[in-house]
Amino acid sequence: MSNYDPLAEMSTDNLSVEELVPVGYKKTEVGVIPEDWDVKSVSEAFEVCNNLRFPISSQDRARMAGPYPYYGPTKIQDYLNEYRVEGEYALIGEDGDHFLKFDSMSQTQLAAGRFNVNNHAHLIKGKVGSARWFFLYFRNKDISLYLTRQGAGRFKLNKASLERIPCALPSSKEQIAIAKALSDVDELLNSLDKLIAKKQAIKTATMQQLLTGKTRLPAFAFREDGTRKGYKDSELGEIPEDWEIITIGDNCRTFAGGTPTTSNKSYYGGNIQWINSSDLNKAQIYNVEGRITNEGLQHSSAKEIKAGTFLIALYGATAGVCAISQVDAAINQAVLAVIPRGHSSKYLFYWFSMNKDKIIENILKEGSQIWSGDIIRLISLPIANTEEQTAIATILSDMDTEIQTLEKRLSKTRQIKQGMMQELLTGKTRLVKPEAAA
Repeated sequence: MSNYDPLAEMSTDNLSVEELVPVGYKKTEVGVIPEDWDVKSVSEAFEVCNNLRFPISSQDRARMAGPYPYYGPTKIQDYLNEYRVEGEYALIGEDGDHFLKFDSMSQTQLAAGRFNVNNHAHLIKGKVGSARWFFLYFRNKDISLYLTRQGAGRFKLNKASLERIPCALPSSKEQIAIAKALSDVDELLNSLDKLIAKKQAIKTATMQQLLTGKTRLPAFAFREDGTRKGYKDSELGEIPEDWEIITIGDNCRTFAGGTPTTSNKSYYGGNIQWINSSDLNKAQIYNVEGRITNEGLQHSSAKEIKAGTFLIALYGATAGVCAISQVDAAINQAVLAVIPRGHSSKYLFYWFSMNKDKIIENILKEGSQIWSGDIIRLISLPIANTEEQTAIATILSDMDTEIQTLEKRLSKTRQIKQGMMQELLTGKTRLVKPEAAA
């Protein structure tokens, strides 16, 4: 593998400083590419096969359930019992708002085997360039110059415009090598996605068992005489015989915070981290963007909390979302701090996280649209002794740590892939030696 080096020896004949191009590369309408690559329009390099498109209404699709994918402009929309297209094709949307999100959303799809496509996606068949190369090259490419506007945020890519778009083309051998390298990374990403989903499912099942007492940890499952502990009836149903029912209001101190007036600039930009409800989406809060000053804290109803405090979002899109703050901070009025007396904050965090939907359903039944301190203080839950609470919370926290480690690896791999795409799809890094590319 050879690497593109912007500091390498450059040919300067007849070039201004701005036009300097590394040896072995050339300047083209699609940017600087290897000398042995071509630039062709989509119509020259590929075949647009829109005659194979076949729109089917949702009502008809409901009667045609089967194994064959039915593609729309950005995703599979259904599975049908018949197919119209067979082979390997790239798809790119004909209209939609996804064109505005080219840097974060895939603009193309790769369809292989037997499938169907509606009339909102162009079908691209390989010719000089392969369908897979089209899929990769235009996946996150800005093609806004070739779009027509259909509304405030909706654009159209018609066939004539699509066919005019230029595309850099390495040899068939290099196209295959690049596609293979990126496909290997995709497989790793898919395996990480599946592993994370599996770990999350295991954690959910573990929460359901441990936080209800249906499964007891060995250290807490037996009486002193060696017999296994049983269960008892309670107002919340059957619970372990040595558990109790507690009410948040009787066992915890709760308070919400506030917001310093925004008209006083001296209240903001200080050293005190200031948590709002959207920050609770992080579940474990280590750092937030909001900052207020000591003056802002003193002249508002914002409240300070200590690291390890259990927090609940009270209203808005995040209502019911829970988190543990891992830093000393202040909170605003949309966040409730719950500080238990003689109980584990982490245990409460996991219990509320598991029961969020059930609590929201009960709140809505009572006619309220938001959580509040009064509502939360009325909530009752089954709970073990402090030692068992801590043991349960530790197990779940360890599971969270494992999942977070995998998520960080997934994120890093995605970044690596983005870098690889930038290098490989422009020829800055070569997988095939130039002399062997032809």
